[in-house]
Amino acid sequence: MATQVRQWRAGAAGLAVLGLALTACGGAKVGDDSSAADGSGSSGKCGTFNLAVNPWVGYEANAAVVAYVAEHDLGCTVTKKDLKEEVAWQGFGTGEVDAVIENWGHDDLKKKYITDQKTAVEAGVTGNEGLIGWYVPPWLAKEHPDITDWNNLNKYAAKFKTSESGGKGQLLDGDPSFVTNDEALVKNLKLDFKVVYAGSETALIQAFRKAEKNKEWVIGYFYEPQWFISEVPLVKVKLPEYKTGCDADAEKVACDYPVYKLDKIVSAKFAKSGSPAYDLVKNFTWTNDDQNTVAKYIAVDKMTPEAAAEKWVEANRDKVDAWIK
Repeated sequence: MATQVRQWRAGAAGLAVLGLALTACGGAKVGDDSSAADGSGSSGKCGTFNLAVNPWVGYEANAAVVAYVAEHDLGCTVTKKDLKEEVAWQGFGTGEVDAVIENWGHDDLKKKYITDQKTAVEAGVTGNEGLIGWYVPPWLAKEHPDITDWNNLNKYAAKFKTSESGGKGQLLDGDPSFVTNDEALVKNLKLDFKVVYAGSETALIQAFRKAEKNKEWVIGYFYEPQWFISEVPLVKVKLPEYKTGCDADAEKVACDYPVYKLDKIVSAKFAKSGSPAYDLVKNFTWTNDDQNTVAKYIAVDKMTPEAAAEKWVEANRDKVDAWIK
């Protein structure tokens, strides 16, 4: 998300932790292999299409469907590469990454790779709206309705203490590479909490699921679109209203996250290649419900990404045809 958009995806941890195996393919790192995009879209031929896969299941759903259509409708050879956000953007300049299919803002990366280095270009919105914030399990919001206002959080801080929170309330975040504003928010809103990282999206989901089942006190970072919200309807905590520019200085952030219009980023070379895969990426749009459906197939029903994509594509052929017309 941008310096403030799922800022949660880029930081230094993202540069160090490189190989999350979220897809059927193995983890990858820019420079690890020689399967660079060959710009092979000349005359409409697809050739190799190198698609980054960032570490959350919503992204994986997007990538699964785009890859399936690229392979089965366009005859592309798709190489998926499991990469953290900022690492994926590094691949635009080397030709090792053709597309990032779900970007959460990243104004900092856009400046670096689009404006300054000119190795990447924007390829339009995905149709998904992204929402980041602090959430509590439904039981907690029902029994203590005032807890959904940040002004009341310190009143309950002791209830959220864990062995990892150092005597303060625990605010649970996800993957350390999901760069958030949460530590700055805790500090600037003078909250008696400490950010503790669950380690992954899956661990975050498990914590909320367990909290709802056992009526445990958990407050944590979460986001939409996310299939899990349909299983456990987490309740968002109201933070100070977001206003344009309130998150410009990462150290001084004291406002909520904005609503993000998720978009797609491609390498400049790929955009000029004439590849039908580029047209597919550019035309690809769907809804939060579409993404959640495929994500649930993968995360809950344990389907392979390809099988999940095939099931959705067969049921939504009209949408797919519009992408490749």
